[in-house]
Amino acid sequence: MAPAPVPPTAPLPPDDDGRPVVLDRRTGPYGEVVLRRHGGLLQIIANGCFLMDTSDGRSERRLVTAALDAVTGPDPARPAPSLLIGGLGVGFSLAEAAADPRWGRVDVVEREAAVIDWHRAGPLHARTADALADPRTRLVHADLLDHLRATAREGTPYDALCLDIDNGPDWTVTEDNGGLYSPAGLAACRAALAPGGVLAVWSAAASPEFADALRDAGFAAVHTRAVPVERGAPDVLFLASHHFASRDA
Repeated sequence: MAPAPVPPTAPLPPDDDGRPVVLDRRTGPYGEVVLRRHGGLLQIIANGCFLMDTSDGRSERRLVTAALDAVTGPDPARPAPSLLIGGLGVGFSLAEAAADPRWGRVDVVEREAAVIDWHRAGPLHARTADALADPRTRLVHADLLDHLRATAREGTPYDALCLDIDNGPDWTVTEDNGGLYSPAGLAACRAALAPGGVLAVWSAAASPEFADALRDAGFAAVHTRAVPVERGAPDVLFLASHHFASRDA
């Protein structure tokens, strides 16, 4: 039996002899998703795969700031750009976006109802309550590819897409997530971007093959940025846009 979800006002249970404590476990259309506490950290596990925790978040925040730098450029009169964040996670990217008044519309697309519940009325609530209350923010419960295709059909494109739904294009949480990084998935990303828009993708590792896939999908400028983390190899951000005709590596 799954543990009862912990409401945001309740004290979190203590660790069990230093071992992780499960706060909530759900099984849905995409498999099992778990929220647990380990020491002072909250962790999200999907189908037995560690996704993220609240320990650092510098690369998730940098994903948003790098996209903003790319779309705003030197023109201070440019209208506030719109942003889609793919994957709510523990909320680092959303909190970063909502803290910056230069962003306009901020949509967050999350397919796991459990993750949304943990932010709206659970242990992650305190991390994103202000961001979710921001009038620019809209939380969308949907599959990311479905939302991107609807965006293209409706003619409501974004200036920036910041995607963080897997451990990277070569390490997906579920097999069907691979469709996002396929030629059709990248075409959907491009179709959901306004002219001059930027696609930013988070990854736990480098992937020259994915950089080539972005170029093959018609993104004219592709480059990567390594972001040092506390332990292990740096995280990697892929940035791709329509801005330039150069071929960065």
